[in-house]
Amino acid sequence: MQRNVLVISVAGLIALAVAAFLARGGWQGSGTTYAAGALLGGAAGFALYHASFGFTAAWRRMVRERRGAGLRAQTLLLALACTGTFLLIGYEDITGIDMRPVIMPMGVASAIGAVMFGIGMQIGGGCASGTLFTVGGGSTRMTIVLAFFIAGSVWATADIPGFWGQLDRITGVPNIPGTSLITLFGPWGGLAVLGAMLAAIWGASAAIERRAHGALEPDRASGSVLRGPWSMTRGAVALAIVSIGCFLVFQQPWGITSGFALWGAKILHAAGGDVASWPYWQGWRADQLAASVFADAVSIMNFGIVLGALAAAALAGRFAPVWHLSARDLLTAIAGGLLMGYGARLAYGCNIGAYLGGLVSGSMHGFWWLLWGFAGSVIGTRLRAALAMDPPLAARGAAA
Repeated sequence: MQRNVLVISVAGLIALAVAAFLARGGWQGSGTTYAAGALLGGAAGFALYHASFGFTAAWRRMVRERRGAGLRAQTLLLALACTGTFLLIGYEDITGIDMRPVIMPMGVASAIGAVMFGIGMQIGGGCASGTLFTVGGGSTRMTIVLAFFIAGSVWATADIPGFWGQLDRITGVPNIPGTSLITLFGPWGGLAVLGAMLAAIWGASAAIERRAHGALEPDRASGSVLRGPWSMTRGAVALAIVSIGCFLVFQQPWGITSGFALWGAKILHAAGGDVASWPYWQGWRADQLAASVFADAVSIMNFGIVLGALAAAALAGRFAPVWHLSARDLLTAIAGGLLMGYGARLAYGCNIGAYLGGLVSGSMHGFWWLLWGFAGSVIGTRLRAALAMDPPLAARGAAA
C-alpha cells in the first residue's frame, strides 16, 4: 500500500464532493445530489482500475486472438444495468422519479464519429473511461491522450453545427429517427428484445473462441476487494451498479466525453477564445459554459473516476508513473486522443455515453454505435499491427 498516495486520493475525493456540494447550492439546492455523484464517480474509478475493465483491449483481443471473455463481460454489464434502468424508466409514474433517457437518431455523421472513435481508442490505447482510470493509475502516456481527447472534443464543437449538422442533407441519406425499445415494447418486452440481442453477441463470441481455441478462456480470479485485482465478472457487476446509480442520482445515463468538450471550451475561453459565440455553445450550453465545472454532473463524475482509480492504485501499491515516452508513444497518444475526442462528439458520446448510455436508455442508437465503433476498432487494431504496437501472437496450440 502507498499510504501517501492513498491519503491524497481520499482527500481529493472529499474535496471534490464538497466543491460539487457548494457549486450546486448546498442544502438549499442540489448540492447533496452532486456530492453523491462525485462519490459515485470515485466508486466507478475504483472498480474500473481493479477490474482493468475497458472496451478497448477486450475488442482488440476478439479481433487479434479470437478471445471473447471481455466482450462477454460487457454483455453481462449491459444486461444487469438495463434490467434496472428499463424498469426505472418504464415505471417512473409509479416511482415518481422523472427519468431522462437519451434517445438519439442514427445517421451518417454519427456512424463516421463512431468509426473515428473506434480507430482512436485502439491507437490511443484506451476508451474514454479507460483513459480516465489509467490517468488516475499513473499513466503519463494516457495523460497525453486525455489532453488531446479534450482538444479533439472542443474542436468538434466548432464544426458540428455547420458541415456535420447538414450531412444528411448534403449526402441525401436521411437520419434514422431515434427508437426506444421501452416505448415500442414496454419495459419487460424491451428487456426481452435487448436480452435476445445481447445473447446473440455472447453466443457469437463464444462460438468464435471455441472454434479458434477449443474452449473458453476462464475468467481471472478475484483477489482482495480493496487491493484487487478483480475478475471481469466482479467489475461488470460493480459498473452495472454505477450505471443504475447514475439514473437514481441524476435521472440520466452515465456519460463521460461531454465533460471533455466542456473542459476544452472553458480552457479556450480562459485563453481568450470567443467560444461563447459558437453556435454549439448557445442555449443551455451557454449556462453550462458560464457555470463552475463542479456544477456539471459529467465533470464531477469524471474527476471522481480519476481519484477513485488513484485510490485503487495506491491500495494495490502500483502507482508508478513512467516518464520516458518513445516518439511512437507520443504520436499515437496525440492521434488517438484527437480521433476519440472529435469522433465522440459526432457519435453522441463514447462506449459509455453512447453505447452503454444509449442501451440503458432503451435507445437503438446504442447498437448503432456498437456496429460502427467496433468496425473502427477493427481498423485501429490493424493499424496497431502495422505500427508494431502489439507483441506478435503465439502460434495456435503452442502454449496451453
